[in-house]
Amino acid sequence: MTPQLKIAVRQTFPVMFGYVPMGMAFGVLFSELGYPWYFASIMGIVIFAGAAQFMAVGLLAAGAGLIEVTVTTLLLNSRHVFYGLSLLQEFKVKGWRRWYLIFGLTDETYSLLTSMKGDKDVTQQSISDLQLIITALNQSYWVIGCTLGVLIGEQLSFNTQGLEFTLTALFMVLVIEQYKSVKSFAPFAIALVSGALALWLATPQNMLLVSLSLSLALLLMKYRLKPWT
Repeated sequence: MTPQLKIAVRQTFPVMFGYVPMGMAFGVLFSELGYPWYFASIMGIVIFAGAAQFMAVGLLAAGAGLIEVTVTTLLLNSRHVFYGLSLLQEFKVKGWRRWYLIFGLTDETYSLLTSMKGDKDVTQQSISDLQLIITALNQSYWVIGCTLGVLIGEQLSFNTQGLEFTLTALFMVLVIEQYKSVKSFAPFAIALVSGALALWLATPQNMLLVSLSLSLALLLMKYRLKPWT
């Protein structure tokens, strides 16, 4: 095992405990649609978007058309625009590696990539390799979960109520790791205020996009007040 792979496995370990159960929950729900089991694995490989895949189950069950599914998925994942803008200068690799990093940029992967520099074992030379390995490992956890879930769902029947909390718990672990890396409370306070305002001002369906927009505006105001260097 290479040093980069050891670091990536250590950093993605919490994600594995979130992605595998959540992927299994998706697989179980997908198995109820009556499609071949391997379609769930293909969705994990080609789509790789947890919320979008869960939403797709409902849309497919309701008989939604391709255009409706496409537009809804685009709106749901529009938050990734903010992630991509903040990583414009971070992805140094070119070609298919760069495109794969863009494709695999989930919430959890973004959190790990932006906190890598706080790891004493990460050198500047190894960052590009680590970015690729972390992204690939996270996707492999998700695909494994989707596959296990759909296979189990075809054989067994059980209640999955409450399983979705694993994703919330995973986010809390990543927030703590982010705070240890950034060592500044201001961004988290801004996120908290933005989330509270979004819950008050917007509908539940638009809360996430409004919250992200408010956070971006407040962060720009905060850093704009600093003198240019």
